[in-house]
Amino acid sequence: MRYRLTFVAGLALGYVLGSRAGRERYEQLKKSMRQVAQNPAVRNTAETAAQQGREIAGKALHTVGEKVGDRVPASVSGRVRSLRERTADGTGEDDWGTSNT
Repeated sequence: MRYRLTFVAGLALGYVLGSRAGRERYEQLKKSMRQVAQNPAVRNTAETAAQQGREIAGKALHTVGEKVGDRVPASVSGRVRSLRERTADGTGEDDWGTSNT
């Protein structure tokens, strides 16, 4: 019961403070976040993090592939092979509607 009361009180407080701030404050926050997202340092950091994530995922895929070996069904291994070939040729696109960027 105490948690419900705390939640309802927080909800009410957030509503009151949010309604007082109004649309103007919302637009100001939105503009600030857009400026941060367009900052070259932020964009470089995000791209670096994405690249490192792709590298780590590739290493994990290799490690799991070695450990699992022939226990993977042929349909799955064929799908993985076709994805590797597509990313190796530089298109970066796959049939799942995702890209490598």
